[in-house]
Amino acid sequence: MRAVHFGAGNIGRGFIGLILSRAGYEVVFSDVNDTLVSELRRRKQYTVELANDTKDTELVTNVTAIDGKDAAAVADAVDHADLVTTAVGVSILRHIAAGIAEGIARRVERGAGPLHVIACENAIGGSAQLKEHVFALLDEATRAKAEASVYFPNAAVDRIVPIQHHEDPLHVQVEPFYEWVVDRSQMAPEHEEIEGILYVQDLEPYIERKLFTVNTGHCVAAYLGYTAGYATIQEAMKDSKVVDSIQGSLEETGAVLVKRFGLDQGEHKKYISKILDRFRNPNLTDDVTRVGRSPLRKLSPNDRLVRPALQAQEYGIPTDHLALGMAAACKFDITEDPEAVELQQVIRSEGLGAALTRYTSITADHPLHRQVLEQYDIINS
Repeated sequence: MRAVHFGAGNIGRGFIGLILSRAGYEVVFSDVNDTLVSELRRRKQYTVELANDTKDTELVTNVTAIDGKDAAAVADAVDHADLVTTAVGVSILRHIAAGIAEGIARRVERGAGPLHVIACENAIGGSAQLKEHVFALLDEATRAKAEASVYFPNAAVDRIVPIQHHEDPLHVQVEPFYEWVVDRSQMAPEHEEIEGILYVQDLEPYIERKLFTVNTGHCVAAYLGYTAGYATIQEAMKDSKVVDSIQGSLEETGAVLVKRFGLDQGEHKKYISKILDRFRNPNLTDDVTRVGRSPLRKLSPNDRLVRPALQAQEYGIPTDHLALGMAAACKFDITEDPEAVELQQVIRSEGLGAALTRYTSITADHPLHRQVLEQYDIINS
């Protein structure tokens, strides 16, 4: 069995590639990083280290790589794949769509069997977004045939993999915990399940639970940690005031999740506690600048801060801590981050209120808009 995975970065190697290799797949990474590609081709293996007290290490074998800039190689790999996965970031999906589309066109032409394409991204409906990019590049006849044989099941993925630097460019450190959930209802009728993946009929509760707990809590920790002068998430998690605010934000999102999906309140409380413990992991060093990067995406209407806050407002659930997290995001001033630079420029030239409306779509007359402005002033005081 052969899996083509787009993205040979830390998440690709330390999470998706690891799971697929364990399950017996030959993993072909597609990436534009020449060093990673050449080393994977040469060695055909790499090591993954767990961020635990014993630093357990696993050797990942049966892997190789292709140059993501080589369109013909990418299309050929997809043409002969049994599975395609991605971990490149939602904004990059459109850039890998052409190679996937050409590979699918070749498969359709020769009558190949079913193919699953799974985008393992921090987003709601990542695979659906990838499908839209791919199918836009197919002609009508090919698109119709692909609809019957190529499946894009959405997924929820969860594993903390910090930015890191090792002498060995392929070595990667990851936290022990992981979760990979795939929507079974969007797969081929006859499909083989992969060990290490949880298949569910209804993905929405899982993906929103993860996005509005792990991702919401992580970015609130980053933004509040940054405003308090901490360099890492682990340092921020030693500040009881910061932890109280993170906990508060997750209680707000948790109330939304319980209301929307009927989650067990006691079980979700345990889930929140587990997430906070993961943030505290003393064996990880995760910079607030990494976790907080791309604030415009994190402040967008359907992402981890604004979406649950608006839903909370609709349900009459308090949003004090989520508003504080949004306000702290507006203080994220990192010159190496283009989105942070743009956000700060707009705040300086047009004011916080206008910037908030532009990037969150929350109008000035909305209670949440006023609440964020108030929290921003509190941070400044």
